[in-house]
Amino acid sequence: MDIREERDLAWIGDAVLALFAREWLLKEPDHPLFSRQERFIRLTSNDFLKALGEPTRVEAKIGKIYQRDGLDAAFTYIETTLKPLFRKHINNAAKGRRGQKR
Repeated sequence: MDIREERDLAWIGDAVLALFAREWLLKEPDHPLFSRQERFIRLTSNDFLKALGEPTRVEAKIGKIYQRDGLDAAFTYIETTLKPLFRKHINNAAKGRRGQKR
C-alpha cells in the first residue's frame, strides 16, 4: 500500500472510530473523573492509538476493514481490539487523577 492509499484509509478509519466512540459513549454511564467529551478525545487520540502501533496505520486498518467488510466488522474490530485497551488506559488515568487529589 502506498502512502496516499494508507492516508486515505486512515481518514476513513478515523471517521469510523469517531462514530464508534460516540455511539459507545452515549450508552456508557458517566465516569466519575472523565467527561464523555474527554473520553472521546482520549479514545480517538494519536497518543492512545500509539499503544497499538503507528496511529495512521491503526486508523488505516480500521478503514480497510470498513471498506472490505462493512461498518459492523469495523465496529467489531474496534470493540475487540481498541476498547479493552482503552478501558485499561482510562482506569490507569483515573488512578493517576485520584492520586493527584490527595
